Amino acid sequence: MKKISLLFFSLFFITNTFVAQETKEKKGTQNGHTDENKFRQMKDLLATPNDQHTASGAPGHQYSQQKVDYVMNIRLEESTNKIYGEEKITYHNNSKDHLEYLWVQLDQNMRADDSKTPLAQSNAASAFLTPEDFKKNFMKEGKGFGFNIEKVSNAEGKPLSYLINWTMMRINLPKKLAPGEKFNFSIQWNYKINNSVKDGGRSGFEDFPDGNNNYTIAQFFPRLCVYNNVEGWQNMQFWGRSEFALEFGDYDVKITVPADHILEATGDLQNEKDVLTKEQRSRFEQARKSFKDPVMIVTQAEAEISEKSRVTTSKIWHFKANMVRDFAFASSRKYIWDAMAVSINGKTVMATSLYPKEGNPLWEKHSTRVVANTLEEYSKLTFDYPYSKAVSVHADRQGMEYPMICFNYGRPNPDGTYSDRVRDGMIGVITHEVGHNFFPMIVNSDERQWTWMDEGLNSFVEILAELDYDPNFNTGNLPKDIVSYMGGDQSNISPIMSQGDYVKQFGPNAYTKPAAGLYMLRQTIMGPELFDYAFRTYAQRWMFKHPTPEDFFRTMEDASAMDLDWFWRGWFYTTDVTDIGIKEVKPLYLTDKPSERVQKLKIQYKDYFDSLGELVFITDIKEDANPKAMTKYVDGKEVPSFIYSVEFDKPGGLVMPIIVELTFA
Repeated sequence: MKKISLLFFSLFFITNTFVAQETKEKKGTQNGHTDENKFRQMKDLLATPNDQHTASGAPGHQYSQQKVDYVMNIRLEESTNKIYGEEKITYHNNSKDHLEYLWVQLDQNMRADDSKTPLAQSNAASAFLTPEDFKKNFMKEGKGFGFNIEKVSNAEGKPLSYLINWTMMRINLPKKLAPGEKFNFSIQWNYKINNSVKDGGRSGFEDFPDGNNNYTIAQFFPRLCVYNNVEGWQNMQFWGRSEFALEFGDYDVKITVPADHILEATGDLQNEKDVLTKEQRSRFEQARKSFKDPVMIVTQAEAEISEKSRVTTSKIWHFKANMVRDFAFASSRKYIWDAMAVSINGKTVMATSLYPKEGNPLWEKHSTRVVANTLEEYSKLTFDYPYSKAVSVHADRQGMEYPMICFNYGRPNPDGTYSDRVRDGMIGVITHEVGHNFFPMIVNSDERQWTWMDEGLNSFVEILAELDYDPNFNTGNLPKDIVSYMGGDQSNISPIMSQGDYVKQFGPNAYTKPAAGLYMLRQTIMGPELFDYAFRTYAQRWMFKHPTPEDFFRTMEDASAMDLDWFWRGWFYTTDVTDIGIKEVKPLYLTDKPSERVQKLKIQYKDYFDSLGELVFITDIKEDANPKAMTKYVDGKEVPSFIYSVEFDKPGGLVMPIIVELTFA
C-alpha cells in the first residue's frame, strides 16, 4: 500500500512538471514577478525583533517600561458639577534614554470650546440633531468644558515651564532626566463635568428628575503618556474615539464628596469606618463569605430614603491601588449596593455592583453574578485575576472600562419590565467591560494605536464567557456576524491593522472581525487545546507589560508550532473577502488501463516507470473502470467502492479552511 500511495504522489509531481514544460514551450520567455504567495512569511510586515520584543513574541532580557505614581486629592462639587484636583506625580525613568521633557494627556480638552474634534468628523449634515448639538455645531456655543490648569510645579513648589497643545501638555524639565532617575512634580487643576447623557462622553454625570446625579468619573486628571522603544512618546492627540495608552503605577487617592453619597473606585478602600456605617461594614463582611448569591450592602429602600434628602457635610473616601494603569470612580446618593465573593484559584475576589432604583429589577438579578462569571471565565483563559475586586456601575448609555471598575448601560422600562434585547445587552456590556480588566488594564496594549488589541481580544473571550453564563445567549461576535461586513463595499472597509482613528466601520473592524477570526482560529484551525495554551501564554507573558501586535502573532505561533502567517496576513492586514465553494463533484474509478497522458509519460520516463513494476490507476472514465485492479494487492481486505473528486472554487482572495460535511446514505 505504501508503494501505491507513493506512486499517486509521484505521478502528480511528474504530470505537473510535464504540464509546466509544455506551458513554457508554448508561451516562451515570461516576465518575472515578486512573491505574492498568500502563505509566504510575514517578514515584510512585522517589526524586526529586538532585545525588548523578541522573535518568539516574549519580552526580551532588556525589556523595560516607565512607572508613574500618583498621590491625589480630589473634590467633587455637586452644586456646580465641577471637579477640583491636585496631584503629586513621581515619574520613574526606567528607560535607557535621557528625557528632555514629559508629555501629559489632557483628555477633557477633547470637549473644550476650541476643540479640534469636529474637524475629524464628517462634513455631512445629520438628518436630525438635538438643540444642544445644533448650538454646539452651528452656533459655536461653548459650555466651558476642558481642563483649567491652575499650576504646574516641581517638588519644591517652584513653577515648571509647560506648553499645552490641545489634548497634550509638554512639561519642560529643568535638566534631562537620566536613566534610573525619578522626577517629582505636581499639577493643580479643575474642570466642569459634562452631562454624559446630553453631551456624550465616556464619563460624566446623569441628572435624574428627582434632582439627583449619578457621577461616573474618568479621564478626570492629567495623566502621563507612555514612553517606550516602539513609539518613543505616544502623544497622538485624543480625538474621542481611539482610547488610551497609559503607564502602570501606584495610586493614593482621597476623594471628597457629599456625606450621603456611596462611592466606589479603583483600588482598596482604606477608611471603611469613616465612610461606612456599622451595618454596611457588617453586610460587606457577610458578602466576603457569600460565594453563591450577592448580599445587599445598601438596599433599595435605604437608597430611596437617601435620595429624598440632602446633606451639607462631606466625607473623604481614601483608596490605594498598586500596579494599575488608570483610576476612575463613581458616586451618588441614589446607589443600591450589592456584592459577593468569587474564588479565583483559592483567592477571594469581590464582585460588586452599584445602581439606582431605575436599574431594577434587572440589575439586582444579573449584574454582580455576571461580574463573578466574567472573572472566573477570563481567569481560566488567561491568568488568575490579580486585583481584589471588580465593580459594575449602572450608567445610562455608557459602556466604559477602568481598572477594577466599569460603567455599564442596561435600563428597564419605568414600570420595571424589559425585553430580552435589553437583558442581553446589559449582560453583554458588563461581561465586555469587566473583561477589559484583562485586556488592556493588565495586558496593557496601546489602545490609541491598535484598537483591536484590546477590543478584539476582549470581544473574543467575551463570547466564551457569555455562553458559559447562558448557553443560549445571543452573542454577536461569531463568524456568521461578520459576513455582511466583509462582503460589503470595499471602499468602506479598513484592514484590522489600521490606526483606530481612521478605521472605517469601527465596530465590525475592531470588535467583531478580530473576535470572529480568533473564534475560527480556536474552533477550526488550531483546535481548543493548542489555541488555549498559546493564548494563555501570550496573556501571561505580557501581563503588566506593553505588548505590540507582533508579540501576539509571534507568541501564538511560538507556543503552538503552527505557521499562522497566512491567517494573520489575510485576516488582519487585508480586506480580502471569503468566497469559497464546491465547483464540481465527480466519481473516480480504479482501473488497470493508463490514460493517454500517462502512456506518454511512461515513454518519456521509461526507466522510472520500469522501476515501479505493476501499476494501478484512477480515472474519471466510467467505461474504463475495473474494481478488481487492486484486489490482488490488498490481501483480502475490502477495496474502497466509492472514490470522489471534489473541486473547490475560490473567487475570494482570503485563504480560509474549507469545512466539508460528508453524509453517507
